[in-house]
Amino acid sequence: MRVVAAGALIAEAWPALGRGVPAEEFLAIPGIGVAVLLLAGLWTPIAGTVVALIGVIRVATHAGDPWASILLSTLGAALALLGPGAWSIDARLFGWKRIDVREPKDSGASPE
Repeated sequence: MRVVAAGALIAEAWPALGRGVPAEEFLAIPGIGVAVLLLAGLWTPIAGTVVALIGVIRVATHAGDPWASILLSTLGAALALLGPGAWSIDARLFGWKRIDVREPKDSGASPE
């Protein structure tokens, strides 16, 4: 998911650098920086939040395709909530957290 979001960011930001539209260039530079962070898996929750914000700003300013921006902001929010994953720099630095849901222990009361 990180690779797809980073690829979409780069695909939208790279052509915007040469168009000369200030609103698109303003979002293109942080978009490429965040895409690099996502590819590396570094600061994934923060980068995902920035991706979501870039998507919302692109929808609000009518820069580019609104449906692609909505999809990109949804991917960013999902990345911010899900975290980096096992193959990332974040997992190596901070450890990958796994949550096991277990059955509740019997309280000892009889079901009479």
